[in-house]
Amino acid sequence: MMRDLAKRYAAPVPRYTSYPTTPHFSTGIGHLHTIAWLSGLPERANLSLYVHIPFCASLCWYCGCNTNVANRYATVSRYLDALMSEIANVGGIVPPEHQVSHVHWGGGSPSHLAPADIARLAEGIRTSFRVRDDAQFAVEIDPRELDPERARAFNEAGVNRASIGVQDFDPAVQAAINRRQSHETTRHAVAMLRDQGISSINIDLVYGLPYQTRASVARTLDQVVALEPDRIAIFGYAHLPDRIRHQRLIDEKTLAGPADRLGQANRLARKLCELGYARVGLDHFARPEDELAKGSVRRNFQGYTTDTADALIGFGASAISRFPDGYAQNAPGVADYEQRIDEVGIATSKGKVLTDDDKMRAFAIERLMCDFEFSRASLSERFGGAAAGLIAEADSLLEADRDGLIERTSDGFRVTALGRHFVRSICACFDAYLGHGAARHSIGV
Repeated sequence: MMRDLAKRYAAPVPRYTSYPTTPHFSTGIGHLHTIAWLSGLPERANLSLYVHIPFCASLCWYCGCNTNVANRYATVSRYLDALMSEIANVGGIVPPEHQVSHVHWGGGSPSHLAPADIARLAEGIRTSFRVRDDAQFAVEIDPRELDPERARAFNEAGVNRASIGVQDFDPAVQAAINRRQSHETTRHAVAMLRDQGISSINIDLVYGLPYQTRASVARTLDQVVALEPDRIAIFGYAHLPDRIRHQRLIDEKTLAGPADRLGQANRLARKLCELGYARVGLDHFARPEDELAKGSVRRNFQGYTTDTADALIGFGASAISRFPDGYAQNAPGVADYEQRIDEVGIATSKGKVLTDDDKMRAFAIERLMCDFEFSRASLSERFGGAAAGLIAEADSLLEADRDGLIERTSDGFRVTALGRHFVRSICACFDAYLGHGAARHSIGV
Protein backbone atom coordinates (compact mmCIF):
# COMPACT_ATOMS: atom_id res chain seq x y z
CA MET A 1 0.00 0.00 0.00
CA MET A 2 2.73 2.46 0.98
CA ARG A 3 4.59 1.90 -2.27
CA ASP A 4 1.42 2.63 -4.27
CA LEU A 5 0.72 5.78 -2.25
CA ALA A 6 4.30 6.99 -2.69
CA LYS A 7 3.96 6.70 -6.46
CA ARG A 8 0.53 8.32 -6.48
CA TYR A 9 1.62 11.33 -4.44
CA ALA A 10 5.01 11.80 -6.07
CA ALA A 11 3.81 14.77 -8.13
CA PRO A 12 5.98 17.87 -7.58
CA VAL A 13 4.65 20.18 -4.86
CA PRO A 14 6.17 23.12 -2.94
CA ARG A 15 7.93 22.77 0.41
CA TYR A 16 5.66 25.53 1.73
CA THR A 17 8.22 27.60 3.58
CA SER A 18 6.04 30.47 2.36
CA TYR A 19 2.67 31.01 0.74
CA PRO A 20 2.38 32.10 -1.99
CA THR A 21 5.62 30.41 -2.95
CA THR A 22 8.49 32.27 -4.63
CA PRO A 23 7.73 31.22 -8.25
CA HIS A 24 4.62 33.36 -7.99
CA PHE A 25 6.42 36.53 -6.93
CA SER A 26 6.14 39.44 -9.39
CA THR A 27 8.76 41.81 -10.76
CA GLY A 28 6.15 44.52 -10.25
CA ILE A 29 7.27 44.68 -6.62
CA GLY A 30 10.33 46.89 -6.15
CA HIS A 31 12.28 48.92 -3.64
CA LEU A 32 9.47 51.42 -3.06
CA HIS A 33 7.19 48.65 -1.82
CA THR A 34 9.92 47.44 0.53
CA ILE A 35 10.52 50.94 1.90
CA ALA A 36 6.78 51.38 2.52
CA TRP A 37 6.53 48.03 4.30
CA LEU A 38 9.62 48.77 6.41
CA SER A 39 8.48 52.24 7.44
CA GLY A 40 4.96 50.94 8.14
CA LEU A 41 6.07 48.44 10.79
CA PRO A 42 4.88 49.15 14.34
CA GLU A 43 7.37 51.06 16.49
CA ARG A 44 7.79 48.14 18.86
CA ALA A 45 7.79 45.49 16.17
CA ASN A 46 9.50 42.23 16.99
CA LEU A 47 11.88 41.52 14.10
CA SER A 48 13.78 38.54 12.74
CA LEU A 49 16.84 39.13 10.54
CA TYR A 50 18.19 36.79 7.87
CA VAL A 51 21.60 37.46 6.28
CA HIS A 52 22.62 35.59 3.12
CA ILE A 53 26.28 34.82 2.37
CA PRO A 54 26.27 33.38 -1.18
CA PHE A 55 29.79 31.94 -1.24
CA CYS A 56 31.31 28.50 -0.72
CA ALA A 57 34.79 27.04 -1.06
CA SER A 58 33.47 24.43 -3.50
CA LEU A 59 30.15 23.62 -5.17
CA CYS A 60 28.08 20.67 -3.94
CA TRP A 61 26.24 19.26 -6.93
CA TYR A 62 23.02 18.49 -5.05
CA CYS A 63 22.66 22.03 -3.67
CA GLY A 64 19.70 24.21 -4.63
CA CYS A 65 20.83 27.29 -2.69
CA ASN A 66 21.88 30.54 -4.29
CA THR A 67 25.66 30.29 -3.93
CA ASN A 68 28.92 30.78 -5.84
CA VAL A 69 32.53 29.70 -5.57
CA ALA A 70 34.59 32.83 -4.91
CA ASN A 71 38.04 32.36 -6.43
CA ARG A 72 39.31 35.53 -4.76
CA TYR A 73 38.38 36.77 -1.31
CA ALA A 74 38.21 40.29 -2.74
CA THR A 75 34.88 39.22 -4.25
CA VAL A 76 33.59 38.39 -0.78
CA SER A 77 34.91 41.67 0.64
CA ARG A 78 33.16 43.70 -2.05
CA TYR A 79 29.91 41.86 -1.34
CA LEU A 80 30.31 42.54 2.39
CA ASP A 81 30.58 46.26 1.65
CA ALA A 82 27.21 46.17 -0.15
CA LEU A 83 25.70 44.01 2.59
CA MET A 84 26.81 46.44 5.30
CA SER A 85 25.29 49.32 3.32
CA GLU A 86 21.98 47.48 2.96
CA ILE A 87 21.85 46.73 6.68
CA ALA A 88 22.52 50.37 7.54
CA ASN A 89 19.97 51.61 4.98
CA VAL A 90 17.21 49.34 6.23
CA GLY A 91 18.04 50.06 9.86
CA GLY A 92 17.55 53.73 9.12
CA ILE A 93 14.05 53.14 7.70
CA VAL A 94 12.38 50.90 10.30
CA PRO A 95 10.77 52.62 13.31
CA PRO A 96 13.29 53.28 16.09
CA GLU A 97 11.83 51.12 18.87
CA HIS A 98 11.99 47.81 16.99
CA GLN A 99 13.55 44.79 18.71
CA VAL A 100 15.33 41.86 17.08
CA SER A 101 14.60 38.49 18.64
CA HIS A 102 16.16 36.21 15.99
CA VAL A 103 19.21 36.48 13.73
CA HIS A 104 20.11 33.82 11.17
CA TRP A 105 23.10 33.77 8.82
CA GLY A 106 22.70 31.37 5.92
CA GLY A 107 24.26 30.59 2.60
CA GLY A 108 26.22 29.41 0.89
CA SER A 109 28.54 29.20 3.85
CA PRO A 110 28.80 32.01 6.41
CA SER A 111 31.83 30.07 7.68
CA HIS A 112 33.54 31.16 4.45
CA LEU A 113 33.89 34.64 5.97
CA ALA A 114 37.21 35.66 7.48
CA PRO A 115 37.13 36.11 11.28
CA ALA A 116 37.46 39.90 10.97
CA ASP A 117 34.46 40.00 8.61
CA ILE A 118 32.38 37.87 10.98
CA ALA A 119 33.03 40.51 13.64
CA ARG A 120 32.40 43.35 11.19
CA LEU A 121 29.06 41.97 10.05
CA ALA A 122 27.82 41.28 13.58
CA GLU A 123 28.80 44.77 14.68
CA GLY A 124 27.00 46.28 11.70
CA ILE A 125 23.78 44.50 12.66
CA ARG A 126 23.98 45.67 16.28
CA THR A 127 24.75 49.23 15.21
CA SER A 128 21.66 49.37 12.98
CA PHE A 129 19.19 47.30 15.01
CA ARG A 130 18.19 46.77 18.63
CA VAL A 131 19.21 43.14 19.12
CA ARG A 132 17.80 41.74 22.35
CA ASP A 133 20.23 40.31 24.88
CA ASP A 134 18.38 36.99 24.75
CA ALA A 135 18.10 36.91 20.93
CA GLN A 136 18.55 33.59 19.16
CA PHE A 137 21.55 33.94 16.84
CA ALA A 138 22.04 31.00 14.49
CA VAL A 139 24.63 30.47 11.77
CA GLU A 140 25.01 27.79 9.09
CA ILE A 141 28.46 26.23 9.05
CA ASP A 142 30.43 24.08 6.63
CA PRO A 143 32.68 22.10 9.00
CA ARG A 144 35.33 21.76 6.30
CA GLU A 145 35.97 25.52 6.56
CA LEU A 146 35.74 25.97 10.31
CA ASP A 147 38.92 26.65 12.29
CA PRO A 148 39.52 27.85 15.88
CA GLU A 149 39.74 31.50 14.80
CA ARG A 150 36.37 31.41 13.04
CA ALA A 151 34.77 29.49 15.92
CA ARG A 152 36.05 32.16 18.32
CA ALA A 153 34.78 34.94 16.04
CA PHE A 154 31.30 33.40 15.89
CA ASN A 155 31.20 33.17 19.68
CA GLU A 156 32.35 36.76 20.12
CA ALA A 157 29.72 37.84 17.56
CA GLY A 158 27.02 36.40 19.82
CA VAL A 159 26.18 33.20 17.95
CA ASN A 160 24.43 30.70 20.23
CA ARG A 161 23.25 28.08 17.72
CA ALA A 162 25.12 26.44 14.84
CA SER A 163 23.59 24.45 12.00
CA ILE A 164 26.07 22.03 10.46
CA GLY A 165 25.63 20.47 7.04
CA VAL A 166 26.42 16.75 6.84
CA GLN A 167 23.96 15.36 4.26
CA ASP A 168 25.58 11.86 4.27
CA PHE A 169 28.81 10.24 5.47
CA ASP A 170 28.90 7.42 2.91
CA PRO A 171 31.98 7.91 0.65
CA ALA A 172 30.15 6.81 -2.51
CA VAL A 173 27.34 9.30 -1.86
CA GLN A 174 29.81 12.07 -1.08
CA ALA A 175 31.72 11.45 -4.31
CA ALA A 176 28.48 11.53 -6.31
CA ILE A 177 27.47 14.93 -4.89
CA ASN A 178 30.98 16.45 -4.79
CA ARG A 179 30.99 16.91 -1.02
CA ARG A 180 33.74 14.98 0.72
CA GLN A 181 33.45 15.44 4.46
CA SER A 182 34.62 12.93 7.04
CA HIS A 183 32.99 12.16 10.35
CA GLU A 184 36.20 13.23 12.07
CA THR A 185 36.12 16.65 10.36
CA THR A 186 32.54 17.11 11.51
CA ARG A 187 33.27 15.90 15.04
CA HIS A 188 36.19 18.32 15.28
CA ALA A 189 34.00 21.23 14.13
CA VAL A 190 31.36 20.41 16.74
CA ALA A 191 34.06 20.25 19.41
CA MET A 192 35.48 23.65 18.37
CA LEU A 193 32.05 25.25 18.61
CA ARG A 194 31.31 23.71 22.00
CA ASP A 195 34.71 24.75 23.29
CA GLN A 196 33.69 28.33 22.44
CA GLY A 197 30.40 27.99 24.30
CA ILE A 198 28.20 27.50 21.23
CA SER A 199 26.51 24.44 22.64
CA SER A 200 23.26 24.30 20.66
CA ILE A 201 24.00 22.23 17.56
CA ASN A 202 21.72 21.34 14.64
CA ILE A 203 22.79 18.85 11.98
CA ASP A 204 21.23 18.64 8.52
CA LEU A 205 20.84 15.35 6.66
CA VAL A 206 19.47 14.69 3.18
CA TYR A 207 17.75 11.56 1.88
CA GLY A 208 17.10 10.67 -1.75
CA LEU A 209 20.71 11.37 -2.80
CA PRO A 210 22.64 9.20 -5.30
CA TYR A 211 23.44 5.67 -4.11
CA GLN A 212 21.63 6.07 -0.80
CA THR A 213 19.75 3.11 0.64
CA ARG A 214 17.76 2.65 3.84
CA ALA A 215 20.72 0.90 5.40
CA SER A 216 23.22 3.56 4.36
CA VAL A 217 21.20 6.50 5.69
CA ALA A 218 20.77 4.61 8.97
CA ARG A 219 24.56 4.21 9.26
CA THR A 220 25.03 7.95 8.69
CA LEU A 221 22.40 8.68 11.35
CA ASP A 222 24.25 6.52 13.87
CA GLN A 223 27.38 8.60 13.29
CA VAL A 224 25.41 11.84 13.60
CA VAL A 225 23.67 10.84 16.83
CA ALA A 226 27.08 10.07 18.33
CA LEU A 227 27.80 13.82 18.05
CA GLU A 228 24.82 14.48 20.37
CA PRO A 229 23.16 17.32 18.42
CA ASP A 230 20.17 19.10 19.95
CA ARG A 231 18.34 19.13 16.64
CA ILE A 232 18.47 17.07 13.46
CA ALA A 233 16.76 18.12 10.24
CA ILE A 234 16.10 15.57 7.50
CA PHE A 235 15.40 16.98 4.04
CA GLY A 236 14.45 15.23 0.83
CA TYR A 237 16.77 15.93 -2.08
CA ALA A 238 15.02 18.03 -4.74
CA HIS A 239 16.39 17.01 -8.15
CA LEU A 240 15.63 19.93 -10.49
CA PRO A 241 18.28 19.79 -13.24
CA ASP A 242 16.19 21.92 -15.61
CA ARG A 243 16.47 24.81 -13.17
CA ILE A 244 19.74 24.03 -11.33
CA ARG A 245 22.46 23.43 -13.90
CA HIS A 246 25.05 21.77 -11.65
CA GLN A 247 22.54 19.08 -10.69
CA ARG A 248 22.98 17.77 -14.24
CA LEU A 249 26.30 16.38 -13.00
CA ILE A 250 24.32 13.87 -10.94
CA ASP A 251 23.44 10.63 -12.70
CA GLU A 252 19.65 10.28 -12.41
CA LYS A 253 19.95 6.48 -12.61
CA THR A 254 21.59 6.53 -9.15
CA LEU A 255 18.60 8.23 -7.50
CA ALA A 256 16.00 6.31 -5.54
CA GLY A 257 12.38 6.23 -6.68
CA PRO A 258 9.49 7.65 -4.62
CA ALA A 259 8.90 4.48 -2.60
CA ASP A 260 12.56 4.05 -1.68
CA ARG A 261 12.85 7.77 -0.83
CA LEU A 262 9.91 7.37 1.51
CA GLY A 263 11.51 4.27 2.99
CA GLN A 264 14.72 6.19 3.72
CA ALA A 265 12.78 9.02 5.39
CA ASN A 266 10.77 6.57 7.49
CA ARG A 267 13.89 4.68 8.59
CA LEU A 268 15.52 7.91 9.77
CA ALA A 269 12.40 9.19 11.53
CA ARG A 270 11.73 5.90 13.28
CA LYS A 271 15.29 5.63 14.59
CA LEU A 272 15.28 9.19 15.90
CA CYS A 273 11.97 8.73 17.70
CA GLU A 274 13.27 5.51 19.24
CA LEU A 275 16.28 7.47 20.50
CA GLY A 276 14.03 9.96 22.27
CA TYR A 277 14.03 12.85 19.80
CA ALA A 278 10.69 14.62 19.45
CA ARG A 279 9.37 14.91 15.93
CA VAL A 280 8.59 18.52 14.98
CA GLY A 281 6.50 19.02 11.89
CA LEU A 282 7.45 17.10 8.79
CA ASP A 283 11.22 16.77 8.98
CA HIS A 284 12.74 18.28 12.15
CA PHE A 285 13.67 16.38 15.31
CA ALA A 286 14.69 17.86 18.65
CA ARG A 287 15.72 16.67 22.06
CA PRO A 288 12.78 16.94 24.50
CA GLU A 289 14.52 19.71 26.46
CA ASP A 290 15.09 21.82 23.32
CA GLU A 291 12.67 24.74 22.92
CA LEU A 292 11.69 23.53 19.44
CA ALA A 293 10.15 20.43 21.05
CA LYS A 294 8.34 22.27 23.82
CA GLY A 295 5.68 24.43 22.26
CA SER A 296 4.06 25.96 19.21
CA VAL A 297 6.26 26.19 16.12
CA ARG A 298 6.14 28.28 12.98
CA ARG A 299 7.47 27.70 9.48
CA ASN A 300 9.62 30.11 7.52
CA PHE A 301 12.35 30.05 4.89
CA GLN A 302 14.75 28.35 7.33
CA GLY A 303 12.27 25.55 8.10
CA TYR A 304 10.60 24.97 11.46
CA THR A 305 11.28 27.57 14.11
CA THR A 306 10.09 29.09 17.38
CA ASP A 307 10.45 32.53 15.76
CA THR A 308 7.21 34.50 16.23
CA ALA A 309 8.51 37.83 14.94
CA ASP A 310 6.13 40.33 13.33
CA ALA A 311 8.37 40.55 10.28
CA LEU A 312 11.40 38.81 8.84
CA ILE A 313 13.88 41.08 7.06
CA GLY A 314 16.27 39.46 4.58
CA PHE A 315 19.66 40.93 3.64
CA GLY A 316 21.94 39.94 0.79
CA ALA A 317 21.54 38.49 -2.68
CA SER A 318 18.28 36.50 -3.12
CA ALA A 319 17.23 37.06 0.52
CA ILE A 320 13.48 37.26 1.11
CA SER A 321 11.70 39.57 3.55
CA ARG A 322 8.27 38.70 4.95
CA PHE A 323 6.11 41.62 6.03
CA PRO A 324 2.52 41.56 7.30
CA ASP A 325 1.27 42.63 3.86
CA GLY A 326 3.74 41.08 1.45
CA TYR A 327 7.02 39.48 0.44
CA ALA A 328 10.05 41.22 -1.03
CA GLN A 329 12.99 39.32 -2.56
CA ASN A 330 16.39 40.79 -3.33
CA ALA A 331 18.09 40.36 -6.71
CA PRO A 332 19.63 36.86 -6.78
CA GLY A 333 22.78 37.71 -8.74
CA VAL A 334 25.63 39.17 -6.69
CA ALA A 335 26.51 41.82 -9.30
CA ASP A 336 22.87 42.89 -9.73
CA TYR A 337 22.42 42.98 -5.95
CA GLU A 338 25.51 45.16 -5.47
CA GLN A 339 24.41 47.55 -8.23
CA ARG A 340 20.95 47.99 -6.74
CA ILE A 341 22.41 48.73 -3.32
CA ASP A 342 24.79 51.25 -4.87
CA GLU A 343 22.04 52.97 -6.86
CA VAL A 344 18.98 52.99 -4.57
CA GLY A 345 20.11 51.40 -1.29
CA ILE A 346 17.50 48.59 -1.44
CA ALA A 347 17.91 45.51 -3.65
CA THR A 348 14.31 44.30 -4.13
CA SER A 349 13.79 42.71 -7.54
CA LYS A 350 10.41 40.98 -7.05
CA GLY A 351 7.81 40.11 -4.47
CA LYS A 352 4.12 39.71 -3.73
CA VAL A 353 1.42 41.89 -2.23
CA LEU A 354 -0.71 39.60 -0.07
CA THR A 355 -4.46 39.54 -0.56
CA ASP A 356 -6.80 38.59 2.28
CA ASP A 357 -7.25 35.21 0.58
CA ASP A 358 -3.44 34.74 0.45
CA LYS A 359 -3.18 35.44 4.19
CA MET A 360 -5.95 33.01 5.00
CA ARG A 361 -4.53 30.20 2.89
CA ALA A 362 -1.03 30.89 4.24
CA PHE A 363 -2.34 30.49 7.79
CA ALA A 364 -4.14 27.23 6.98
CA ILE A 365 -1.14 25.76 5.14
CA GLU A 366 1.31 26.74 7.89
CA ARG A 367 -0.85 25.13 10.58
CA LEU A 368 -1.13 21.96 8.50
CA MET A 369 2.65 21.87 8.03
CA CYS A 370 3.27 22.49 11.75
CA ASP A 371 0.29 21.00 13.65
CA PHE A 372 -1.16 18.64 11.01
CA GLU A 373 -4.62 20.06 11.70
CA PHE A 374 -7.19 22.19 9.92
CA SER A 375 -9.30 24.20 12.39
CA ARG A 376 -12.55 25.86 11.36
CA ALA A 377 -12.66 27.82 14.62
CA SER A 378 -9.15 29.25 14.22
CA LEU A 379 -9.86 30.32 10.65
CA SER A 380 -13.21 31.90 11.53
CA GLU A 381 -11.73 33.71 14.52
CA ARG A 382 -8.99 35.25 12.39
CA PHE A 383 -10.80 35.86 9.11
CA GLY A 384 -14.50 35.96 9.94
CA GLY A 385 -17.01 35.14 7.24
CA ALA A 386 -14.30 35.10 4.58
CA ALA A 387 -13.22 31.72 5.93
CA ALA A 388 -16.40 30.03 4.73
CA GLY A 389 -15.05 29.26 1.27
CA LEU A 390 -11.84 27.65 2.56
CA ILE A 391 -13.81 25.65 5.12
CA ALA A 392 -15.99 24.35 2.29
CA GLU A 393 -12.82 23.30 0.43
CA ALA A 394 -11.70 21.39 3.53
CA ASP A 395 -15.05 19.61 3.72
CA SER A 396 -14.76 18.64 0.06
CA LEU A 397 -11.27 17.31 0.67
CA LEU A 398 -12.58 15.14 3.50
CA GLU A 399 -15.26 13.72 1.25
CA ALA A 400 -12.75 13.02 -1.53
CA ASP A 401 -10.13 11.28 0.63
CA ARG A 402 -10.09 7.55 -0.11
CA ASP A 403 -6.59 6.80 1.17
CA GLY A 404 -7.01 7.58 4.87
CA LEU A 405 -4.69 10.59 4.79
CA ILE A 406 -6.99 12.81 6.86
CA GLU A 407 -9.75 12.22 9.41
CA ARG A 408 -12.68 14.37 10.49
CA THR A 409 -12.64 16.15 13.86
CA SER A 410 -15.31 18.25 15.57
CA ASP A 411 -13.42 21.33 14.37
CA GLY A 412 -12.30 20.31 10.90
CA PHE A 413 -9.79 17.56 10.19
CA ARG A 414 -6.40 16.25 11.23
CA VAL A 415 -3.74 14.54 9.16
CA THR A 416 -3.42 10.86 10.04
CA ALA A 417 -0.13 9.13 10.82
CA LEU A 418 -0.20 7.79 7.26
CA GLY A 419 -1.05 11.19 5.83
CA ARG A 420 1.89 12.93 7.50
CA HIS A 421 4.15 11.45 4.84
CA PHE A 422 2.13 13.34 2.23
CA VAL A 423 1.26 16.55 4.11
CA ARG A 424 2.79 18.74 1.38
CA SER A 425 0.39 17.19 -1.12
CA ILE A 426 -2.49 17.83 1.29
CA CYS A 427 -1.42 21.47 1.63
CA ALA A 428 -1.27 21.73 -2.15
CA CYS A 429 -5.05 21.20 -2.23
CA PHE A 430 -5.38 24.69 -0.68
CA ASP A 431 -2.84 26.34 -2.99
CA ALA A 432 -4.69 28.68 -5.32
CA TYR A 433 -1.55 29.30 -7.41
CA LEU A 434 -0.37 25.74 -7.98
CA GLY A 435 -0.47 24.81 -11.63
CA HIS A 436 -0.15 28.41 -12.81
CA GLY A 437 3.08 29.65 -14.34
CA ALA A 438 6.33 27.76 -14.88
CA ALA A 439 7.12 26.79 -11.27
CA ARG A 440 9.27 23.70 -10.67
CA HIS A 441 9.03 21.87 -7.33
CA SER A 442 10.45 18.79 -5.65
CA ILE A 443 8.44 15.57 -5.54
CA GLY A 444 5.93 15.25 -2.71
CA VAL A 445 7.69 12.50 -0.73
